[in-house]
Amino acid sequence: MNFQRYLIPIGAVGLTAWAWQSMQWMGVAMVFTGGVMWLLLYFTRLVQIMKRASKRPIGYVDSAVMLNAKLKPGLSLMHAIAMTRALGQLETEKDVQPEVFAWRDGSESVVRCTFLHGKLQSWVLTRPEAEPGHDAPALAAPEVTDVTAKA
Repeated sequence: MNFQRYLIPIGAVGLTAWAWQSMQWMGVAMVFTGGVMWLLLYFTRLVQIMKRASKRPIGYVDSAVMLNAKLKPGLSLMHAIAMTRALGQLETEKDVQPEVFAWRDGSESVVRCTFLHGKLQSWVLTRPEAEPGHDAPALAAPEVTDVTAKA
């Protein structure tokens, strides 16, 4: 169950009641001002993330392997966009849960992330196979990593 949905409003009401008991209308005005300031900071951060993402191709990341290493279950879609500095390529139908986004790098490695209600559930790193005839080192063998979050 998502307790944040209930705890934040209850905390805001409790803080407002405490401010009223302490300083009456001046306290309520201070709590309101603090809340507006927090919302403005949050909005500014979202705008900066989207501005950076708008300057890059959709679904492109500098290194898919590094992105794979940084991902953690429960990460929000906005944090993933901030890490990649690009919007993910949507691979499912629009507004259908779960959503699957993909990010590719220059070597055609792909990270496919599954988001359920905006939270990362699982991801898969797919690396291209070595071309035949090339002496590829043993470390460059194709690798598929599947990580599934425990709910």
